[in-house]
Amino acid sequence: MKILILNGPNLNMTGIRKKEVYGSQTLDDINSELREYGEGKGADMFFYQSNHEGDLIDIIHKSMDKYDGVVLNAGAYTHYSYAIRDAIECVNDYTPFVEVHMSDIRSREDFRKKSVITDVCIEQISGYGKDSYKMGIDLLLKIL
Repeated sequence: MKILILNGPNLNMTGIRKKEVYGSQTLDDINSELREYGEGKGADMFFYQSNHEGDLIDIIHKSMDKYDGVVLNAGAYTHYSYAIRDAIECVNDYTPFVEVHMSDIRSREDFRKKSVITDVCIEQISGYGKDSYKMGIDLLLKIL
């Protein structure tokens, strides 16, 4: 089982930006924990982060040949990137996507409350900090 943890813009600043929202662990720290978590459940874990929409779209397209499932935190692209939404839709018959957010997007600013990618993902998990990713891994392992 190959699972990709895919992170969008500004998530490389986790541990620096808004610690009260995202916590003090860096993305590398979280990824190390997720690697151990997923491998402990028998999954091969892969990680990618980009601040560039086109890079994320390229990885999403390639996911259908490389990964069994993707846990995606699209960052701000969640709220307005129809290009990322359409990229997921292109491959979601081959690779399931779980949308995750560390913060509860429904209790934040108005513009963060709407996700344009939810309807092409199998589920949205929001508001559990880094555990949102673990819950996404668990969901993929359950359905795959």
